Amino acid sequence: MPERRTVALVTLGCARNEVDSEELAGRLEADGWDLVQDAENADVAVVNTCGFVEAAKKDSVDALLEANDLKDHGRTQAVVAVGCMAERYGKDLAQALPEADGVLGFDDYADISDRLQTILNGGIHASHTPRDRRKLLPISPADRQTAPDVALPGHAQAPENVPSDLPDGLAPASGPRAPLRRRLGTNPVASVKLASGCDRRCSFCAIPSFRGSFISRRPSDVLGETRWLAEQGVKEIMLVSENNTSYGKDLGDIRLLETLLPELADVDGIERVRVSYLQPAEMRPGLIDVLTSTPKVAPYFDLSFQHSAPGVLRAMRRFGDTDRFLELLDQIRSKAPTAGVRSNFIVGFPGETEADVAELERFLTGARLDAIGVFGYSDEEGTEAATYQEKLGEDVVAERLARISRLAEELTSQRAEERVGETMEVLVESLGSPQDDEPATGRAAHQAPETDGQIIFTGGTELPSGARLTVGRMVVAKVVGTEGVDLVAECLEEAGR
Repeated sequence: MPERRTVALVTLGCARNEVDSEELAGRLEADGWDLVQDAENADVAVVNTCGFVEAAKKDSVDALLEANDLKDHGRTQAVVAVGCMAERYGKDLAQALPEADGVLGFDDYADISDRLQTILNGGIHASHTPRDRRKLLPISPADRQTAPDVALPGHAQAPENVPSDLPDGLAPASGPRAPLRRRLGTNPVASVKLASGCDRRCSFCAIPSFRGSFISRRPSDVLGETRWLAEQGVKEIMLVSENNTSYGKDLGDIRLLETLLPELADVDGIERVRVSYLQPAEMRPGLIDVLTSTPKVAPYFDLSFQHSAPGVLRAMRRFGDTDRFLELLDQIRSKAPTAGVRSNFIVGFPGETEADVAELERFLTGARLDAIGVFGYSDEEGTEAATYQEKLGEDVVAERLARISRLAEELTSQRAEERVGETMEVLVESLGSPQDDEPATGRAAHQAPETDGQIIFTGGTELPSGARLTVGRMVVAKVVGTEGVDLVAECLEEAGR
């Protein structure tokens, strides 16, 4: 009997990439590949790259080079690049990085097994040729759902003829719309693609050019995948896309998210539903109401502010200002005083003045955000901002980045301290290691995975009732202290008791 082919998926970048990797894993396992965790134990290492900013691109190149080193000692025979960086640069990446045995774009995902087998056999698959993916779908959102098939990573559904006895952890073909996905971990949290692409034209962002125009997944597909994830032991789902506030506009109902959220929250086994990537300019009262009042839906607002000085925002092709943003936060907190809010900001944008930086500081000081990401501006190929003339010097950008980062660290620590005394439901994610003096940890409703800090449990893993903490259990805890943005809390009881 021939030895089975093995593949490892190395995922970089955002939660959207994690979903894409699990789709690739589902396709590969359905075609007979064995999935292994470590690249050194795989015949083929597939690196799902990020192409968002320079630091992410460097991490992607480093990961490809590291995987290539395994070919000199170990089982690995081929290294293949997929994901956003591969889609964005294609042939150019292949020429600049000959260590990669293949550079595959999104259009290759449906045939990923054949592509990898060709490369593993020593054949050559022509590297992906980049193109502006915004041109693949109709300009009118209403016409996109009936457009010819376009590769949309993370949207795949298993065909009807997929066998029902697939390996454990692979989505069964319970119907024509079953998710084609294989979980790559055991975390009780999983992301679900709500849509792909973006119709906004922010002057600093290249994502729409390689992710394409905005297109929603159908509610039945999102619900079906959520039910399957619940069967796999997932307790929290996080809805991801480039812009969740636009969900449904191509399905004829811009308020579709408000209808979908309660249905997702009702899925048996799901304890929390979280929505990420919200555009402030597209927030509406009905969506705020649903996010702040629906049981099991986290009152969590991942708002893409980017700046608050009106002149900078206009140059970014965005809307709003400090006072409007503060008013939006007031609306949210009038309905849910303890709601979690996070955002990212760019400093050093072309033409940004000292007065603009002071305006951003005014907003940050009044916003009481739980988590703040700060990035220094750098040109991105193919963006409008890269052509702007009023570029600031690297030293100026670095100084402003350090300045706003210090303020952000101080303000988020203060916000954490404001939460001391709060009682909150916490999803247990790790039991720690008593031998290594590592405590159990979890996350509350205002804390998204990877980005927003965590809950550190004090007092061991035993609950007052005599039960013990287990990964995936929702418990009620009281915040008794802070460690930066992390909260220290003591367990009171199991949620729902």
